Amino acid sequence: MADAKPQAIKRKRDWDAEEAQAPSPEEKEDGVGNGASAPASLPFSGFRVQKVLRESARDKIIFVHGKVNEASGAGDGEDAVVIMEKTPFQVDQVAQLLTGRPELQLQFSNDIYSTYHLFPPRQLSEIKTTVVYPATEKHLQKYLRQDLCLVRETGDDYKNVTLPYLESQSLSIQWVYNILDKKAEADRIVFENPDPSDGFVLIPDLKWNQQQLDDLYLIAICHRRDIKSLRDLTAEHLPLLRNILREGQAAILQRYQVEGARLRVYLHYLPSYYHLHVHFTALGFEAPGSGVDRAHLLAEVIENLECNPSHYQQRTLTFALRADDPLLKLLQEAQQH
Repeated sequence: MADAKPQAIKRKRDWDAEEAQAPSPEEKEDGVGNGASAPASLPFSGFRVQKVLRESARDKIIFVHGKVNEASGAGDGEDAVVIMEKTPFQVDQVAQLLTGRPELQLQFSNDIYSTYHLFPPRQLSEIKTTVVYPATEKHLQKYLRQDLCLVRETGDDYKNVTLPYLESQSLSIQWVYNILDKKAEADRIVFENPDPSDGFVLIPDLKWNQQQLDDLYLIAICHRRDIKSLRDLTAEHLPLLRNILREGQAAILQRYQVEGARLRVYLHYLPSYYHLHVHFTALGFEAPGSGVDRAHLLAEVIENLECNPSHYQQRTLTFALRADDPLLKLLQEAQQH
């Protein structure tokens, strides 16, 4: 289990269920694969629940803060966040659940309607579990349900307020560089254009279990390390953006037989982490962060830059921030003067 802790660390990336911006996600040893089929154990001992940070009955997901590795009676220990999510149904699973002798408990019956509790066998009762360990106070705040506020950020706001704030934060994206350098998750890469300026890697997002196409979700991560976000993009980056759109759609068509017209291809602003990346999701999937307050369609980004190379340095952008985000207060104060 030499790779358990780094595997858990990288899983913190881009897990914004409400998808409001918070400085986010992570890191792994050389040559380590994703361990998809290997038996595993959690990278800590014990788990004492501190608080349920967030839960959603609709999405069947819960975020729990716990203390781990506590010495007996000492009251110390480290923080961890565990995210548990019910996995989507698969057609072959439904057949297995309803044939044979499923374990059932009748809840009520009325005419042609009846309701049961069905208890699936072990192989069909998977719960996707994501571990953030060790977790910092920033992670606890990131996953905590909070009120959101919309802000409008001008180009000057970005240069004078947002960018200095981001540069003051110590936000590691070593996990991104590990992927680009093939030190982690190399076996998960679906496609790569190796060009150092206009190339990228395409990799399944960790929120997608790759068992069905309804919630297809991949991320294109550019090789260039000097583009933080949408705000940095100019006409210079058009070859890169066109490659991501065209080659990413072609790779998904070849691997998953999903056509480009059935994909939503977009960038987040604000992003979860500040290294340019593009989201590819199934069009029918309401992916976190795909709303109008955060998602910018890549095709439209390209067209905007073709019309005005400085579009994203000049344009006012609207996005949501958590009510206690320090950046929200800084922007509000700047806009009052």
